Formats: sequence, C-alpha cells, structure tokens
Amino acid sequence: MDAIIGVPQRFAKHPSDRWVIGVDEAGRGPLAGPVVAAACVLGVTAPDGLDDSKKLSARRRAVLEPLIGQSCGWALGVVEADEIDRINIFAATMLAMTRAVGALVQALGAEPDEVLIDGNKTPAGRVPEWRWTARAIVGGDALEPCISAASILAKEHRDRVMRAHAETWPHYGWDRNAGYGTAEHLAALRNHGPTPIHRRSFAPVAQLVLI
Repeated sequence: MDAIIGVPQRFAKHPSDRWVIGVDEAGRGPLAGPVVAAACVLGVTAPDGLDDSKKLSARRRAVLEPLIGQSCGWALGVVEADEIDRINIFAATMLAMTRAVGALVQALGAEPDEVLIDGNKTPAGRVPEWRWTARAIVGGDALEPCISAASILAKEHRDRVMRAHAETWPHYGWDRNAGYGTAEHLAALRNHGPTPIHRRSFAPVAQLVLI
C-alpha cells in the first residue's frame, strides 16, 4: 500500500488564513522494512504537547497519536524495501513524502499554501509528481507543530509495522530495534540471513548476500 489517509469526518483545520502541511519521515536508517513519511494539517482541536517524536517517550507518543488522528488531517506515504533497493533510500524518502502529501491533498480537496518539511532537502525538482511550494526546516520536528505531528504519526506507524513483521521473523528483534542495525539484529542476520523485507542495498545486508 503506497498511501494511507485519515481525515476525520468533522475535521476543521487550525484557524489560519493559510493551508500548511507538515511532513516528516521515519525509517531512513534501518536495515529492514519500509520508509514512512507522514503529512499533517493541524486541526482546530490539535493536541497540546506536540514535539519531535524522538524526544517523546513511547508512552507519550502512544497517547498523542490517536489524538492527532482524531483531530487533524493526515496521510502516510510508504516505500517498501524492494523499492528502496531499486531507487536508493534518499529517493525513496522523497517519494514517500510525495505520496503522503499527494494523498492528503486529494483527501482534503484543497491545495496547500506551503509544505514544511523536516530536514534540509525537499522533493521539489527530485520527484516529478511534486508540485507544491516547499520549505525545508532543519530541526523542524521540534519547531513546527504540524511537522511534530507528522513525526509522531510516521514513527508510530512504522514501529507498528515492524512489530508485526517481528511476529513473522522473530529472530531479528524488530519489536525492540525497529529494523536498525543493533548487535542483536546483526547477529541474527549472520545466523539466519536476510528476509524478504531486508534492504539488500544497505552494506551489512549486501555483504552477507555476497558471501
């Protein structure tokens, strides 16, 4: 599934003269699983306490995620491991962002005045389908609430995906490491080899495949 959309029936955007979408991603660095981007327009009843998902405890993220989902307009863009291997992780991240924003724009039936993206790069000029005014903000997930909300949605969804995969392939500890290259994960790779959701273009996996 390339995109997942959630726009509450009673959604009303945050009071402003402008439509602003915040975008962030989760999963650039792991050796397995998808990269996930979230796009979010704050609702009038958006929750307080939004922040960079990495600064929040798992318990706090678990509280905030459904509140964001119930009050904000949002969409997720997903690029799976096989596609990451074909186009590289940077291009996959830009594509995931484009899918998320495109799905949200279609669901809302409104074009954004601006898209704010965490980091120092945007999909503008990099993904043919990208058509929106975009601004990259380094550390934006701690500065712009709409990006903070996207950060939480992306991380929580991706962690949930990896916990589900851990039930199928329990050796790699994905319910604990979310696919990152921890000692536990690397040891399981050496002992059991890569799974269908491993990123074969990433060095630790590629080296095992070549052996």
